[in-house]
Amino acid sequence: MSDICKCFAPVENAGCTILILGSMPGERSLELQQYYGHKNNRFWRLMAEVFNNGEMLDDYEERKALLLRNNVALWDILAFCRREGSLDSAIRDEEYNDLAGFIACHPKIKRICCNGGKAYAALKKYCRINSINGVEILAMPSTSPANARCNFEKLKNIWAPALLN
Repeated sequence: MSDICKCFAPVENAGCTILILGSMPGERSLELQQYYGHKNNRFWRLMAEVFNNGEMLDDYEERKALLLRNNVALWDILAFCRREGSLDSAIRDEEYNDLAGFIACHPKIKRICCNGGKAYAALKKYCRINSINGVEILAMPSTSPANARCNFEKLKNIWAPALLN
């Protein structure tokens, strides 16, 4: 039997120009009530590298503040789903967040960076029903430790231009 998972509230403010969109927090993240809470997920290390000269922040509130200082919002495309474990491949019975409404309330957002293939596929499925006009959508490699195809340097070289330009 699979567990019902519910996403977190978005990390956002009115100045955000980029939205990083995940699929659904993994088990460890749900336990900690923190985006990308698994110690082996490379997300926060990547954000520190791009926005903080590589200096890692340990405090979760400071990590979120780092994103907001750099006009980056963080959310998940899925509001609810059923999933056994943490793998995106196990997600089923998903329900979507109101991303079109979120974008309407955050008109400065011009780019969505999907963290991994599941987030990108779910967003594409969502966009068949809901219009998100004027926003660039990028499929980014997942920061998950399950993504063995991308070492950290490769992740940084792909993500940094999308976040800084």
